[in-house]
Amino acid sequence: MTAAILGTMIVLLLLGFPMMVPLIIGSMVGFVGLFGGLGQLETLVQQVVAGIQPASLIAVPMFIFAAEIMTRGQSAERLIDLVMAFLGHIKGGLAISTAGACTMFGAVSGSTQATVVAVGGPLRPRLLKAGYSDRFSLALIINASDIAFLIPPSIGMIIYGVVSGTSISELFLAGIGPGLLILLLFSIYSYIYAVRHNVPTEPAATWFERLRAMRRAIWPLGFPAIIIGGIYGGIFSPTEAAAACVLYAIVLEMIVFREVTPRQLYATAKSTGLITAVVFILVGAGAAFSYVISFAQIPQAILGGIGIDEMGPYGVLFTISVAFFIGCMFVDPIVVILILVPIFAPVVQATGLDPVLVGTIVTLQVAIGSATPPFGCDIFTAIAVFRRPYWEVIRGTPPFIIILLSVSALLIFFPQIALFLRDLAMAE
Repeated sequence: MTAAILGTMIVLLLLGFPMMVPLIIGSMVGFVGLFGGLGQLETLVQQVVAGIQPASLIAVPMFIFAAEIMTRGQSAERLIDLVMAFLGHIKGGLAISTAGACTMFGAVSGSTQATVVAVGGPLRPRLLKAGYSDRFSLALIINASDIAFLIPPSIGMIIYGVVSGTSISELFLAGIGPGLLILLLFSIYSYIYAVRHNVPTEPAATWFERLRAMRRAIWPLGFPAIIIGGIYGGIFSPTEAAAACVLYAIVLEMIVFREVTPRQLYATAKSTGLITAVVFILVGAGAAFSYVISFAQIPQAILGGIGIDEMGPYGVLFTISVAFFIGCMFVDPIVVILILVPIFAPVVQATGLDPVLVGTIVTLQVAIGSATPPFGCDIFTAIAVFRRPYWEVIRGTPPFIIILLSVSALLIFFPQIALFLRDLAMAE
């Protein structure tokens, strides 16, 4: 059964079908093998529908919509100016500011690809003009966008929380520590790069310019206040916070900044609808696939074959990290989460691992894989946005990937990096 399902999916992928087709067809093949026909196909349809029923999923299109509105408006530019005003003058300051801007925009968008577009567009030319190589600039933008997958609101964490039944609020808190650690390590590497290549520094901003940048960024900084403060202040659920972010983005960009027109808002809504449709089809197909492989006990067979039952917690976390990292090098992150989380769920429960820690490690590995050759989705976003060849985009990525993998290893051995804020909030 396992060979039939995987063989069918691999053939369909090689023929060029989008990932939703192999998921659905693979599920049908498994269903026929398990039940001897398609007479009870309505059960499979029910699983597809059930996969997109959780109320938490409403947050996904909401955060996508808010990020799209902000990308069209001034929020990203104002956040970039704020970071530049305080960090641009130090050695490697422009590169550090780029990583910081990715972190700040990630805290209002939750999307790595939106961050590549919103931050990379204005900052890449400035990096090149300042003396940074295009190889370094592209790699920095692509990999710093990974922080958006960890800093709330993380769309990847929402999907993981829905699939695994883990608290999304706790996952959001757990992503802050690793995200800030990655920002710190990227900043150190950027400083070393600037020193080694003698990159000149930017002129220091005056305190008047800094105060002006702070005033201009006050409105965009309301987004993390709504998300973090609203959720953990007991005002919003994560889903309600997403809806509040959309309303705030509309008011900000259409009324306060007057940057987005009604026509642009309509186009943004259509674009969000298209992205949401693709995401939800994948989620529904993934739910059906998970049902079939669980019923066929395929996860037990696969994990038993590699001897994961005999591994301790560290071995299990290492295996999970490798599986998600490799998976996202080839397949869309959401698909990897949908397929692999149900496979590892039994062993995570049996080992007694904290599901929030596992979710944070999974999200980090998914983010790393998204920026890793050969098929990381952020790489192709950068190719489309910056119009650079594939080899040029990936040449500078190895140092950043090493840093990201180092953070992943630190999370395995020092879980409090992720769990400290969660434990502090839950203790109150």
